[in-house]
Amino acid sequence: MLVSRAVRSVLEQSHPVGEIIVVDDGSTDGTVDALKATYGGQVRCVRQRNLGVSAARNHGLRLTRGRFIAFLDSDDEWVPDKTQRQLAWLNAHPDIDMVLSAFVWVDGQHRVLEIHHRRGELPEDGDVLKWVLAHPALTPSTVLMRRRVYETVGGFDETLTTAEDLDFHIRVAAHCRIGLVDEPLARLMRGQPGLSSLLSGYDDALQVVESAVARGGFRLSQHDLDCALARACARAARGKVLGGQWRQAGALACRAWRLEPDRAARRRLLALLPLAARRFASLRNHRWQL
Repeated sequence: MLVSRAVRSVLEQSHPVGEIIVVDDGSTDGTVDALKATYGGQVRCVRQRNLGVSAARNHGLRLTRGRFIAFLDSDDEWVPDKTQRQLAWLNAHPDIDMVLSAFVWVDGQHRVLEIHHRRGELPEDGDVLKWVLAHPALTPSTVLMRRRVYETVGGFDETLTTAEDLDFHIRVAAHCRIGLVDEPLARLMRGQPGLSSLLSGYDDALQVVESAVARGGFRLSQHDLDCALARACARAARGKVLGGQWRQAGALACRAWRLEPDRAARRRLLALLPLAARRFASLRNHRWQL
């Protein structure tokens, strides 16, 4: 059972974790009973009807009482010194509210696929809203944050079926300071999402960035806001290409081209052309085979 492996990685931390709350989001496989039988009072298990990942995280946030809060999805793990390294970093940087880490992608057999470093996405620590808007990629299992983050921005948006972590990341960056320990302190299982959920994720991510920019109140230049929107449009255009939605892909790519006119951005957009050609050929061959 993956969740048992995740819980064990928390219990084996070199810096003990004082409170472990597992929210069972309507499972029917006996998860809670199995965890209670294995770990007893070391873990607090609560059930809720199936409401989705955001509701589950928010339920846990409401129950937790610690000064520091971390997240761990059921199919992920922490390396043994995650909390020790991140707590030491936060204690050394009292002006920082949340710290992230690099992570390792693993497959279903827990074999290492790649290490994902984050410094390219967050080139500095502190007020990083500019970078987060351009690359909103929270990865919740890598987070350690002070309680004041939750008290300031609240929890995850339960109306979003995907990209809820991106929305949370942007809201935190708008009000709090974020840092990074660019060492792989979590192991994340890479799944194989279906095409429909993948495409929905691209659309939701664009919606999250558009909504954030529309809310306003940021101490950012119009150029920075335009670049963030351009990159969100470019990612969404890629999703439309994968889905064979050529008209929408073209419209999004044109919007990104207008918003971020520098050469590097336009080279990234032009890279969609060979992808579109390959995808078009693949879809055409599939139709012929049918």
